[in-house]
Amino acid sequence: MDPAELAIDPDELRRLAECAKEPIRTPGVIQSHGTLLGVDAATQVVVVASENARSWLGRPFAEIGNPELQGAVRSGSAIDPVRVVWEGSPTDAIVHRVDDLTIVELEALPHDEYARTAVVTAINRLTAVASVAELRQQAAAEIRRVTGFDRVMIYHFHEDGHGEVVADDSVPELESLLGHHFPSSDIPPQARDLYVTKVGRAIASTSSPTIPLLAISDELRTVDLSNAELRGVSPYHLQYMRNMGQASTFSLSLVEDGRLVGMITCAHRTERRLPVLLRRALEVLAAQITMQFASMREIARLRHLVEVRERRTELLAPLYASDDIPSALLRGPRTVLDLVPADGVLVHIGGTSRVAGDVPPLDDMTRVLELLSGEAFVSEGLEADRPDISALLPSTAGLLVVPLAGPDDTLVFFRGEVAREIFWLGDQSAGNRPSQLSPRTSFSTWKSTVRGRSLPWGTVIQDALELGHELETVLHRRAQAQLAELAMRDALTGLHNRRYLAERLAAGSPVDLDGRALLFVDLDDFKSVNDVHGHDVGDVVILEVARRLIAHSRERDVVVRLGGDEFVVLLDVVGGEDVHAIADRMVAAIAAPIETKVATLIVTASCGIVVAEPGASRVGLLEEADAAMYRAKRAGRNRVSS
Repeated sequence: MDPAELAIDPDELRRLAECAKEPIRTPGVIQSHGTLLGVDAATQVVVVASENARSWLGRPFAEIGNPELQGAVRSGSAIDPVRVVWEGSPTDAIVHRVDDLTIVELEALPHDEYARTAVVTAINRLTAVASVAELRQQAAAEIRRVTGFDRVMIYHFHEDGHGEVVADDSVPELESLLGHHFPSSDIPPQARDLYVTKVGRAIASTSSPTIPLLAISDELRTVDLSNAELRGVSPYHLQYMRNMGQASTFSLSLVEDGRLVGMITCAHRTERRLPVLLRRALEVLAAQITMQFASMREIARLRHLVEVRERRTELLAPLYASDDIPSALLRGPRTVLDLVPADGVLVHIGGTSRVAGDVPPLDDMTRVLELLSGEAFVSEGLEADRPDISALLPSTAGLLVVPLAGPDDTLVFFRGEVAREIFWLGDQSAGNRPSQLSPRTSFSTWKSTVRGRSLPWGTVIQDALELGHELETVLHRRAQAQLAELAMRDALTGLHNRRYLAERLAAGSPVDLDGRALLFVDLDDFKSVNDVHGHDVGDVVILEVARRLIAHSRERDVVVRLGGDEFVVLLDVVGGEDVHAIADRMVAAIAAPIETKVATLIVTASCGIVVAEPGASRVGLLEEADAAMYRAKRAGRNRVSS
């Protein structure tokens, strides 16, 4: 059975609903190895008592004759435990407050003694462990060494509620349960909520009868025992334990940010109890293990975050210079599949689609995107989640769709089926239960094969969303840069325009060490070309002049069209260069015949030169070059002047 299917199985949901009805916080009974007294905080009279202490009901607690315990009861708290003699035997007394009651639990000491120092040794050993898997297994071994239980398991709870045994240390004759899964109803939500409240939980015997609580009023019989050590156990759970061959258990909660993420369970085939002080020490150990788990995961998360950001930067940086964004995302040294592992991907941006890897036909993918109407989508079991989409993509089990800001722009990732075997803690079918609500009778390994599902997307979902967000930012900035560049370009020739030149010359810094020169080029009598042959021919002439200026300029020079028939060539580096020779070549090139559809034309140009020495101001250079150009015209045109 697939864990995802079990989570919505009707029988499983009924079991969870039935479990929710059990008064596990107020069972009205305690376990048989102790005694409970409830003392009214105002009157210090015993108003609740377990049946084995019925003689105390209604009596002043002061009659117990133990000053230390009396003080603890008056304050409502104590350092665990207070050692007392109860009915002639040494006993641990545990005190806590519930509303207006002070609960006193008297727990008979176990026959065996335990050294709490062994827990300190275990903590020291575990702090040196470097990985989550190793920490889990070594923690199970250390706790079994300290407690002497037959088996210690560590559970991990998955997002859908079901659990998995992620560590198992046991005596040789017991079969390992490592890697086995179990349904949510084995530890239902209300029990998990309780385990957040109470970290340590001991069940001393699965066979001894419980002891009912007595009270001087009916409402007190349902006193909240959430934090009680002796709280009675659900009959369902006791039967569950017996079916597993367990006579005693002790469990520890692994709680992160108020959420139960896992448990440590110690189990024994015969009755076995741990004293309060050892249980408290083990609760400290469990907190230490939880903190180590959290820090390891956080370190791994941060390392992954850094790695993903580096890969994302490598992927997106080249896009600013690319004319084909989809291809750049799929064909470069770093691709989107390096950030979002999948069997195939479709990139659709700006009306262009590109694919990589194993993908369905484009028409089918297009139809799927129409069905999703531009919404984000993720599935690891497409056939179960969206049969209509699965019918269009029969070879796809996992689908991840990340819409982008542009119309119809999207990233689509595909994963095929990955069949896997799941080992369950007992047959999950109805034949392994006397009734739908009963615990399983057998916990022998039950294997099922999960089909129709891909590998889980997991953290890849967030990686894909962040990639989509940053890709949108790149596309937006790239569009802005293109608009800014267009504002600096002449529409006809594609050369830089007057605005560009003005910004270059308005820079506050002086001319650099290599100097600078401006060539101001103006066509001679260009108006007659437009008047005689029309503006279309005039445009052809302007385009050819622009081409010739570029062809006869240096690679580092910039050719600018100021407008009409005026051009400027900006020479940023002129040290050691013959600027007049460059200008002469350009004027001569312009004077060569120009072929048009209507005629062969000869156009000449006048060129003014200004050279700025290193350190000189940039301001006024254009005006000086313009004046030099007019000197060339007055001198007879088709020449250069400075």
